[in-house]
Formats: sequence, structure tokens, C-alpha cells
Amino acid sequence: MGGAERLPLRIVRLSAAWLVFAVQADRAFGTEVEVHGFAQANYASRVTGGDVRPEAGDFLIGEERVQLALSGSEVAAGGGFLAKTDIFHDAVAGGASVEVREAYVDMGSDRAALRVGRQIVTWGTGDLLFVNDVFPKDWAALLSGRPLEYLKVGSDALKTDLFLGRFSIEGIVVPFFEADRLPGPDRFFFFDPFPQVGARGMTPPKKEIGNAELALRLSHPVANWDAAAYAYRGFFRTPTLVPDDPASPTRLDMRFPRLAVYGLSARGPAAGGVVNLEGGFYDSREDHAGSDPLVSNSRAIHLLGYQRQLMADFMAGVQYYGEVMMKHDRYASALPQDFPEQDAWRQLVTLRLTGLMRYQTLRLSLFGYWSPTDEDFYLIPEARYAMADGLWATAGGNIFGGKERTTFFGQFDRNDNVYLNLRYEF
Repeated sequence: MGGAERLPLRIVRLSAAWLVFAVQADRAFGTEVEVHGFAQANYASRVTGGDVRPEAGDFLIGEERVQLALSGSEVAAGGGFLAKTDIFHDAVAGGASVEVREAYVDMGSDRAALRVGRQIVTWGTGDLLFVNDVFPKDWAALLSGRPLEYLKVGSDALKTDLFLGRFSIEGIVVPFFEADRLPGPDRFFFFDPFPQVGARGMTPPKKEIGNAELALRLSHPVANWDAAAYAYRGFFRTPTLVPDDPASPTRLDMRFPRLAVYGLSARGPAAGGVVNLEGGFYDSREDHAGSDPLVSNSRAIHLLGYQRQLMADFMAGVQYYGEVMMKHDRYASALPQDFPEQDAWRQLVTLRLTGLMRYQTLRLSLFGYWSPTDEDFYLIPEARYAMADGLWATAGGNIFGGKERTTFFGQFDRNDNVYLNLRYEF
């Protein structure tokens, strides 16, 4: 029996399981279980012409999606749960599937809390710039116009919080590594350093206790500011490409080098607006010498942001982001011939403009990245209109450009696209 025939049966079984779970949870928590979710249509099409492969077309997304979420809590017992599952049809891939977005159980008291299960974790202060947020992301979702919530991917983790006066300590253990979801060759144009090699495999970290990711955040208010310190031990979420023969490769293996991150952040009022500061050191644990061109060198990353309401219903925010590569000279001397060289100091500037109109039912926004070092850019203009309670539509675009086709945003220059989302929430 084919996958298309099996999927309806899977949906029926899933719905029945959800019903049983809701009834049992209602009894266990002694409170009413809430059912909510949405139905959504999401389409995006490239407007630059050309196909990434002969059988492909212009569409990056052709999707109908239903999300069902069950939640419940018992305040007196300090417990609760959330189960959020997406059922979707992907017309571009020609199939349907089910994805568990989140599924966790909470328990706790006034001084401690525990969350176990699949959960979305967000750290740091940046606006679409990430320094100490080392948790998995779906970059293909962002570049193709999916709703912003789909940028973050859930982790199967155990998270504990301790509340010690004004100090908060958050510790996370992630037993099972999950990579970032990157734009793939089936839907996107991008720079490939080994275009002649078709045979590729992926080697994720083994599911061993010693490979469990560990993350820690210590936070404390300082005057009117929120300050935090971070530590992480795990892996790079973007793979490195390892050829079987550097001189004449016939196969590439994608693997994830070990990584440690240490950082600080602060956010608070200043200069008539809100300022955020963040810094992090990325310790490339498999290339301390900095001489392996296939493994990212250690880096120092810094971020400064400022946002302010300029007038009624109009907000503006700017950010400056920089990456300083350690031992760049060794990296450059070991780089294979014809490989593009990364700058020792990469810089980014972002701008976000948001305006509300028609009694705040219409939101117009623009988010833009510009790199003065890479000489490339990425713009996201968007309009969102709320037609009724729970019913809204967005239309926007993803526009890329750059001097070179090998830089971070310049490589996507042929992927300019427009997108449309229509959602009904219940």
C-alpha cells in the first residue's frame, strides 16, 4: 500500500489518539483541556526564472496545513502539558505528512520547574540574528516565506529552571541532535563548492550519552536591564562537507563538528528606546589550530541593537552584528585553490520598520540585512491584513542580491520569490 493511501489512516489514528489523550489529560489534571489550532494555505513562487533541476518549476512552497494543539494546566499542582501537531500536504514535493511541532509535560513549584519532551527553545536578544541561540532552525522556511514561527524547530529535551531569589538558572539537556534545516538543491539555487560530486551522505552525531548537548543560562536583572550568561556544549548545526579525496572527490560526507559557545547578553531601556547587547565566543573544538578549511574556525561574535517607537503605530529597529574569525591567516593559507575566502571580520547591519494602519488591522513591515563586508543583502517586505478575529492574510517577498555569487546572501540571488499566506485560527 502506497504512502498516499496510508496517510488518511494515520490521520484517523492520530485524531483518535488525540481524543483519548484529551479525555485522560482532563481527568489527570482536573481541568478543562483546551483545543486550538489553525488551517492555513501557504504558497511561494520564484520570480527570477530558471529551474534548479529539469523537472522542477518556479514554486518553492505549495502547501495546505492544519495544526491541532491540546493544552492543559493545573496551577495548584504546578503541572501542565502541550501537544502541537501539524498535518500538511506539500504539492511541490507531491505528498502529505505529519509533523510533531511540540509535545511536552510541565511540572514544578515556586522555586523550580521541569519540562520534558519536544519543545522550542529561544535564547538571546537578537531580531533574526542569533548569537547565543544555538538551538535548531529552519532556514529554508525563512527564505521561502513561511510564517516566522516556522523558523524555529523543536528539540527533544529536558529543561529545568531554578528560581533563587532574583537569579534564574535554566539548564537544558538534549539527548538527540537535530541539525538546522537548510535550503536544498531541489528548490533553491545556492553556491556549491563541489558541483561535480553527486554522491553525498550525512553522518549526524551518534545517539550516545556522551554526545548529549548541554546548555546553561544564568539570568539576573541589573537595574532596569535583563542580563544573562550562557554556556553550550554540542555541535555545529550546519554541516561541513568532507570529500573522500580532496584532489578528485567522488563522494561527500556531511558531518557536524563539535562546538562550545560562551556568551553574555543584556537588554533594557536607554536613549528613549530599548537597547540590546550580546556577545559570544564560538569555540571550534575540532579545529583549535584554525588550519582545517573544512571546519569553521573559532569566532568572536558581537551584536548591538536599538528599537524605538518613532510615532504612533510606527516602530523602527536597527542592529549591528559582527563576526571575528580567529587565526584567519592559517585558514587562508590552508584554503584550497578556487575556494572563496571568508573575511576575517564579517559585518551585518539590519533594519526593521513596522507600521500599523486601519485601526491596526493592516500591518506593513520591512526587514532588511546588508553586509558591508560581503557586499550583499536580503530584504523581506510584507503586508498582513486581519480580516476578522482569527482570520488573516499576508503577502510579501524575499529579495536577495550581492556582488558575488559565493557570499552568504549573494548565493541566493536567483531565488527572489513572492509568497502568500492565508490562515484561520480557532
